[in-house]
Amino acid sequence: MTIWNFGSINADHFYDVPHLPAPGETLAATAYRIGLGGKGANQSVAAARAGAEVRHIGAVGQDDAWAIDRLAQYGVKTDHIARVNVATGHAVIYVAASDGENSIVIYPGANAAIELGAVKDALEAAATGDLLLMQNETGVQRAVAEVAKARGLRLIYSAAPFDADAVRDVLPYIDTLIVNEVEARQLSAALDTGINALPVANVVVTLGSDGAVWHDIGAGTEARVAAIRVTPVDTTGAGDTFAGYLAAGLDAGLTVKDAMGRAAAAAALKVTRPGTADAIPSSDDVERFLATQS
Repeated sequence: MTIWNFGSINADHFYDVPHLPAPGETLAATAYRIGLGGKGANQSVAAARAGAEVRHIGAVGQDDAWAIDRLAQYGVKTDHIARVNVATGHAVIYVAASDGENSIVIYPGANAAIELGAVKDALEAAATGDLLLMQNETGVQRAVAEVAKARGLRLIYSAAPFDADAVRDVLPYIDTLIVNEVEARQLSAALDTGINALPVANVVVTLGSDGAVWHDIGAGTEARVAAIRVTPVDTTGAGDTFAGYLAAGLDAGLTVKDAMGRAAAAAALKVTRPGTADAIPSSDDVERFLATQS
């Protein structure tokens, strides 16, 4: 099958800093670099590097063909990425040398200029049973979710950056919702219900260094996977790596437990490398890494 991804594409500007800046504090960065990012691009790269056929639906500015080329280099199909007269989305990312944690400011840019008609046209080529990935860094999400469900696609939604209203809008169309531990609490509070009572088939809660848990809401069962202990260098994009690898594993017919295990390994390996999409490991990298854990 094919994984479609209606998602953001960003230019990520990284600044290495001694620690994350406090309010009013001015810090001197020790290093600077630019790379491919955005939650959408990250997840497309992760799924493609995991071995899936991935087609990205998105937009960049007129002067940023490099981002499209970079996606293509990682195996992502880029036919449905538009060039628009709006600056490419970008992120300013501070990475702390002390523990690899990050602080991020995002400018949506071209990601907010994607037109519904372009997405509909792209999904005309989708087949029943294909997967659609979405994240909260684009517009027209509910309308796209409606189109996807009408075409028989399975929808995996990453609720980040978190907004309870955005999740509420697409919840009726989601097959698998991915949230982190903080987002899970925020969503439960906003909807006044527990995670296990959400009107969605599956909920995946990522727990950082504590791994992740898959909630099968209908069956009332859970599948847990432990995180692999590593020394973090840069945690940016770890959740997207997990989501992309998870989607690829499910698309390939792996069991939930096996798909989550590979996704957790890919995320662990990613945090040992600086960068976002450019630092996402290949399937071979993950296999070699898993071999060292047995």
